[in-house]
Amino acid sequence: MHNFIDPSDVGHFIGGRRVAGNGVRTQPVFNPAIGTPTRTLHLGDTSDVNAAVSAAQVAFSTWREVPPIRRARVMFRFLELMNRHKDELAAIITAEHGKVFSDAQGEVARGIDIIEFACGIPQLLKGDYTEQVSTGIDNWTTRQPLGVVAGITPFNFPCMVPCWMFPVAIAAGNTFILKPSERDPSASLFMAGLFQQAGLPDGVFNVVQGDKEVVDALLWHPEVKAVSFVGSTPIARHIYETGARDGKRVQALGGAKNHMVVMPDADIEKVIDALMGAAYGSAGERCMAISVAVLVGDVGERLVPRLAERVRALVVGNGMHTDVEMGPIISRQALERIEGYVDIGVAEGATLVVDGRGLTVAGHEQGFFTGGTLFDHVTPEMRICKEEIFGPVLSCVRVHDLSAAIDLINAHEFGNGVTCFTRDGHVAREFGRRVEVGMVGINVPIPVPMAWHGFGGWKSSLFGDTHAYGEEGVRFYTKQKSIMQRWPESIERGAQFDMPTAK
Repeated sequence: MHNFIDPSDVGHFIGGRRVAGNGVRTQPVFNPAIGTPTRTLHLGDTSDVNAAVSAAQVAFSTWREVPPIRRARVMFRFLELMNRHKDELAAIITAEHGKVFSDAQGEVARGIDIIEFACGIPQLLKGDYTEQVSTGIDNWTTRQPLGVVAGITPFNFPCMVPCWMFPVAIAAGNTFILKPSERDPSASLFMAGLFQQAGLPDGVFNVVQGDKEVVDALLWHPEVKAVSFVGSTPIARHIYETGARDGKRVQALGGAKNHMVVMPDADIEKVIDALMGAAYGSAGERCMAISVAVLVGDVGERLVPRLAERVRALVVGNGMHTDVEMGPIISRQALERIEGYVDIGVAEGATLVVDGRGLTVAGHEQGFFTGGTLFDHVTPEMRICKEEIFGPVLSCVRVHDLSAAIDLINAHEFGNGVTCFTRDGHVAREFGRRVEVGMVGINVPIPVPMAWHGFGGWKSSLFGDTHAYGEEGVRFYTKQKSIMQRWPESIERGAQFDMPTAK
């Protein structure tokens, strides 16, 4: 597979071949742990998108006719190859994203879960049947593929988030064009190569690298029937409005500001463990990261000092080193933005308990590193409480009771993920029922649903009508057809001018 991770050149995968494309623009791909470029990325243009769509159209005409069981067999072979090469893929992710290797392994494992789910497509595509829905008439439904569909994915999960999309779409009979993040593009090509080895026909899965020009070309192309997107809310809103206006089916997952409610009866040590992983894991660059701890009653007096000790002791460094707990930030621009938010928090009057700014890692002085930052006595009006920082910055807010905690969360613009730590079953039930958030955890810090349940938030965290993957993903990538049938012997003579009804 080494030809898919060329050390100097990253291009596209179109029609079953690796190509540089027609675009003249390039940009460097960095290893954020060392802060230097390691590869050159060819940015695609409209002509590259057109080539990918053409290849996908040709492939769709035959792929859609392949029986679901045979499509599933290709998916099973792809699943086996992903399992065989999962550590290679995780190493590619760590080299370009920076997350620690064990976290990259976990990302690949969650992506593999979706592939495994997609292997069940013969069952998932089954329709409904009613015999004798009316006298002499039978009625049934089928689900059929849309055609050429596209996915636009973020830098923070270069394997898992694409796997939310293309395995389900392809298993359902569509052909797919992936536009991965330009920050860490190599994982997409590695997976494309494995899929080809699994026997996927040329043109069914394509990768076009690029930036806004490629995104716009996919949105405006008349033969792209559906677009899935994961990223920031302003871009998600733009993609949803643009695609829907053009008649496309669009699923756009936006930003987040996830809260953890800590009740006075919670196990403090378990809460601290959960906050360390959920707030500082992957350097906080997760759409499900906990960035606000809502401390109820007097729990803050017991929790914050001990949490601060753990944050100060956080081991930051190169993600390939086994003792490292948190790797670098994806880019220098992102690092400056994150540390700029720490400046804002200080200016707004929050108590800076642990300051992660200006961290230098020995032997990696040019790397894009920051330490864990912890704020206390944050108020809901502060920008660090309202806006998505997407970095290792945790804000603690103090409230009197559960109702105040729920009101604070429900008033927020985002509704992606939330969790509550408590020993009280009544509190857990009330929290789960009343909180206006799409994914809820009870003593689970990062409640990302498993492959067969589907992922998606509420409010400004999701634009569109269906969640990603799971059975909702199957519905998103297919359209229902209802067929009613009867035979001449059952047809009454004479024209009927009234509305047909069941008889």
